[in-house]
Amino acid sequence: MTGPVDPDERASDRRTPDERESAPDETGTRPDGGHAGATVEASTTPVTAANAAAVRGSVRRVLTVAVTEYRLAVRSRWALALTGLFVVFGAMILTFSGSALGPDGAGRVVASLTSLAAYLVPLAALALGYDAVVGREDEGWLAVTFSLPVRRSEVVVGTYLGRLAVLAGATVLGFGFSGVLIVREFGIGAWSAFLGFLLGAVAVGSAFLAVALLLSTVVREKTHALGAALLVWVWFVLIHDLLALGLVAAFELPDIALTAFVLSNPVSAFRVLVLSGLGAAAGGGFTALLVDSGLSTASITFALIAWCLVPVAVAARFVRRRRL
Repeated sequence: MTGPVDPDERASDRRTPDERESAPDETGTRPDGGHAGATVEASTTPVTAANAAAVRGSVRRVLTVAVTEYRLAVRSRWALALTGLFVVFGAMILTFSGSALGPDGAGRVVASLTSLAAYLVPLAALALGYDAVVGREDEGWLAVTFSLPVRRSEVVVGTYLGRLAVLAGATVLGFGFSGVLIVREFGIGAWSAFLGFLLGAVAVGSAFLAVALLLSTVVREKTHALGAALLVWVWFVLIHDLLALGLVAAFELPDIALTAFVLSNPVSAFRVLVLSGLGAAAGGGFTALLVDSGLSTASITFALIAWCLVPVAVAARFVRRRRL
């Protein structure tokens, strides 16, 4: 027959075995030999090393997917087709835009290339990326990839980077041919204006490729993705600026509204980014109004970067819920 149990002892009995083993005794020492007040610093090192190893593994898997996408695009002659397209249209612009000597002549040629790229580069980017996910799903390649020890978000990011390498390479090589002709015709002083155009063309292409990737993640059929890509091109390239011009002409809008028009359209941001450095060669109409909006280069660059990152992040989130 046992005596009355002390309340403190009854409370200690309710502790789990792990808590009783790790609890310190009266001397302040735990049964495993550690002290109650000691900090466990050694455990932080393995955790940090494990996190670093996980990041390296994720980067390695993303690059593997990107290299695979790049090789598939090269085999399908996408890179060659886009490069040839940009070379041909760039040469046509140089042929028909005139050859007046001096910086003004070079500025007019770069402005003409900008107008061409505003139509051509977004269309090429959408055509390159509209089947990035839904097309791979129809081929069965996506199901095989998702069965491997790789995150779906890593597949999306790797797919974007691989196709971006194809698009950026084709843009640089294709329009680079025009740049060589411009420097030969107008001198080395025209190189800075052309370089700004080239970087802007790569940026706007990257933005529309990200939008195409998002569309390919959302829709369930390849034909729907193609139709949605065409609607996106029509809106951003044709309708958006016409609607903005009508609103500006009909109402006295504040400067913040004009800023919103520019930043909400990567094509407008591209035009302002390039043409703001050309002065009188920028042209007239709504484009000149946008150039005079006072937007800084940093804000436009940040907007284009956001147009690249946000759609890819949303696509990576949507693809986790996609049923194959």
